[in-house]
Amino acid sequence: MIGTLINSALILLGTALGLMLRRGIPDRVREGLLAAMGLSTVLIGLKGAFGTTDTLCVILCMAFGTVIGCALNLELRLDRFGKWMEKKLSFLPGASEEGSLSKGFVTCTLIYCVGAMAIIGSISSSLRNDHSTLIAKGVIDGLTAVVFTSSMGLGVGLSAFSVLLYQGTISLLALWISPILTDLVITEMSAVGGLLIAAIGLNLVYDKHIPVGNMLPSIILPPLYLAVSGLFA
Repeated sequence: MIGTLINSALILLGTALGLMLRRGIPDRVREGLLAAMGLSTVLIGLKGAFGTTDTLCVILCMAFGTVIGCALNLELRLDRFGKWMEKKLSFLPGASEEGSLSKGFVTCTLIYCVGAMAIIGSISSSLRNDHSTLIAKGVIDGLTAVVFTSSMGLGVGLSAFSVLLYQGTISLLALWISPILTDLVITEMSAVGGLLIAAIGLNLVYDKHIPVGNMLPSIILPPLYLAVSGLFA
């Protein structure tokens, strides 16, 4: 858990710095930074997606995962949760801007939690007491939090608690799930996650609304796909 705590703390630190910088940044610069971070996010996502060794795995997991997500209406639930937080935290500076807190929270929660470093780092931190991966991830997350906060505001900092919950859960369950998360499984989960991250980047750049929330179940399907495909290999 130490690595996860450091990771979350660095996101909060980055958010604090971003809020300080935000006051002196003109709107046109803020919009430019958001577009720049969107493009960078697309690049990060595509690099992860191109790591796949089984394209069919990615396609089928994305398809079935999206069907599951749509059936559960996860996108709407995430949106409602974000708006609920906006109401509860409306007393905080910057939280009163309509949609800003929700957008920052949901966007950065997905970016910081979807990826191989979160999974591998949490397992290493728990089983081998090696926190280096999560500390490195925390530095990256903290730096991006500075820029994201300058564009999207306080909601970015709230994603630190999502990271704490997500990575903390993996760390606590590491002993049981590590045999399942082989290198191949993590590679394909990262590939699916990479596509989701790229979609988030496109939303930021083009102000579109690709329903990434409804696609989230896709990331947990590669272990099932690989297990089933292994039976027929």
